[in-house]
Amino acid sequence: MVRLIFSWNIKSDEETAYFEFIVQEFAPKIIKMGIRPTEAWYTVYGEGPQIIMPAVAADQESLRQVLESEEWLELVNKLKNFVTDYQYRILD
Repeated sequence: MVRLIFSWNIKSDEETAYFEFIVQEFAPKIIKMGIRPTEAWYTVYGEGPQIIMPAVAADQESLRQVLESEEWLELVNKLKNFVTDYQYRILD
């Protein structure tokens, strides 16, 4: 198993559309691609990213293939319509 952590901030005028996108498209597609979110944290007060989403993938190679795929790039580009400061980190 490989762990990774995604983080971002929701654009202030896009909250409703963001949550619809996450539930209806983003989460189902990443699960289908082999990235399984384990939880999601929403920061209400304080410093740091507004959303932190830890996830796991089967192994480094399958994760690399997903993160380099056209489908992944398209999905992240759609996500960026609703968020700023998108980042991810792979943990060994």
